[in-house]
Amino acid sequence: MEMRSRAISAVAVVLVLALSPPAAVADGGWMEAHATFYGDESGAETMQGACGYGDLFQQGYGLDTTALSVALFSDGWACGGCYEIQCHGSPDCKPDPVTVTATNLCPANYSKPNENWCNPPLKHFDLSKPVFLRLVTDFRVGIIPVQYRRVPCAKKGGIRIEITGNQFWIGVLVFNVAGSGEVKALAVKGSGDGQWRDMKRNWGQIWDGDVHKLVGQGLSFSVVASDGRSVLLDSVVPATWAIGQSFEGNGQF
Repeated sequence: MEMRSRAISAVAVVLVLALSPPAAVADGGWMEAHATFYGDESGAETMQGACGYGDLFQQGYGLDTTALSVALFSDGWACGGCYEIQCHGSPDCKPDPVTVTATNLCPANYSKPNENWCNPPLKHFDLSKPVFLRLVTDFRVGIIPVQYRRVPCAKKGGIRIEITGNQFWIGVLVFNVAGSGEVKALAVKGSGDGQWRDMKRNWGQIWDGDVHKLVGQGLSFSVVASDGRSVLLDSVVPATWAIGQSFEGNGQF
C-alpha cells in the first residue's frame, strides 16, 4: 500500500494496513513462466541490483536470488518477495524446485518486443547461474519453461536497517525481511523528538524522508509488510549512527 500523504501519521498507516485482509503469499497454485540465468558461477553480476540490496553475500541472500521481469517486478514493490520455481515441460529438467528472493529487475527492451523475455506482459525469472543449474541438467539449454508460486520468506535473524546516501541525502535500506518479504510502508522516529515520520519509497527497497533531521538521535522504525502485518524495531539504530552502517532489529515477521 502506497502512503497517500505525508500528513497521514505512521501510526495510522500501521493501523489501516494491519486491519486489511492479509494478502496471500502462497495459495498452493502454480503459475506458468520462463526462466534463464545471467552471470557466471561466481554470481558477481547479480550484485548491486535494482532493489538496492548491494552485496547479496554480506546481506545474507547469497546466490539464491532472481531478477524479475517487468510484469513481476511491480516497479520495485516486489523486491524481497520469495518464489518457489520448478522446471516444467523440458527434457533437461531436474526434479527438485528452488526457492529464491527477488533482488533485481530484468529490464524490458521495447525496441525488440518479440525478442526479450522480460518485456511485459511476460513473466520471467533471471536466476543466478548456480541456481539455474539446480533446475536443469545443462545450462546451455538457455530459456526453460517453469512453474512458480509465491512462498513465505525464511530469513535468519531480525529485520535489518542500513543507513545509505551521502552528505546531501540520507536514505534507509530495509532488508532480511521474512514472511512476505516485501516492505509496503515504513516510518521512522527519532529518540530526541519522539515524532513518527512516514517515509516514502525512493527506489527498490530504499526509502527516504526526513532522516537528515534526525542526525545525532537514536532511530526506531515501524515496518509494514505487503500482507498487512507490522513490526516495530524500537531503538534499532543508536544515536552514533553514520552512513554506510547497518543494524539488526529484534523484530521479524
